[in-house]
Amino acid sequence: MTDCLFCQIVAGAVPSTPVAESETAYAFYDIAPQAPVHVLVIPKRHITSADEVAIAHGGVVDDLVLLAQRVTEIEGIRESGYRLVINVGADAQMTVAHLHVHVLGGRRLAWPPG
Repeated sequence: MTDCLFCQIVAGAVPSTPVAESETAYAFYDIAPQAPVHVLVIPKRHITSADEVAIAHGGVVDDLVLLAQRVTEIEGIRESGYRLVINVGADAQMTVAHLHVHVLGGRRLAWPPG
């Protein structure tokens, strides 16, 4: 999708700071971090949201989680703990209509979130 910000990032048309990559997913630093570590993990193929994931997307969601695990190792937060967040829709503050996982950590995170 040419008008999708994250598709443009995957295509290299919009710059990002990479953290890790797999065959089907890409991880990069969030430009408005909410924690000391805030990385977005996105599928390279456009999927609008978690609400749109279907059997045809086999392998995409597990690859997002596996790449998120690699990010936690790279960022040194796997042992101390981290949060994986997937927002869906406007009420959840989803600002880019492209499936993405937020990897948050690097400090004790508040509970409940917010």
